[in-house]
Amino acid sequence: MDFFDFHHHKKNISLGIYNLDLNGVPADVPYSIGIHPKAINLSVIEKQFQWLESNITEKCIAIGECGLDSFAEADLKIQEEVFLRQIRISNEIKKPVIIHCVRKFYEVISLKKYAEQPMIIHGFNKKGRIAEDLLKNNFYLSFGKAVLYNLSLQNTLKIIPLDKIFLETDNDDFNIGDLYLKVSEIKDISPEDLNKQILENLETIKNG
Repeated sequence: MDFFDFHHHKKNISLGIYNLDLNGVPADVPYSIGIHPKAINLSVIEKQFQWLESNITEKCIAIGECGLDSFAEADLKIQEEVFLRQIRISNEIKKPVIIHCVRKFYEVISLKKYAEQPMIIHGFNKKGRIAEDLLKNNFYLSFGKAVLYNLSLQNTLKIIPLDKIFLETDNDDFNIGDLYLKVSEIKDISPEDLNKQILENLETIKNG
């Protein structure tokens, strides 16, 4: 069967959300669009936002990936301003936000009060304590390839409610069906029912 891929970078996957590259043109598949913290360029930031806002079509599922990254060149204050501006765009168009976060989870949590739409941390691979704090603040968590080999992350998954989970390939080259099989073992659910639940989660975030 076909499994839903929450966040990927391949235009040939129709069952999922394609992450549109900066200055790219939307493909005829569901996609997300945003300014990644590592892509922030202050000299052309208004053009970047113009690109973002002018390429929001019916196929656009979410704003993102956007967020905060401790390794990005842009100053954290600038990253927060760009992130907040994208949160406000998501509020206006009533689309969820797909978040890229590296070592700035509590800063992201502090900005959630400005969001009116669901927020999803993509590529989550941290320990249970951070996951619990994110869940308390009503974030969704999307998991990728690391689940296949990271025992700590597998333990973290055990505490995540099924209605807060997404699965993704991101940039990694592997069969997402293998990820569904692993997570279905961890959560004691069939891969088919897991896929059904994730599609229900998608409808929930799309409906705000």
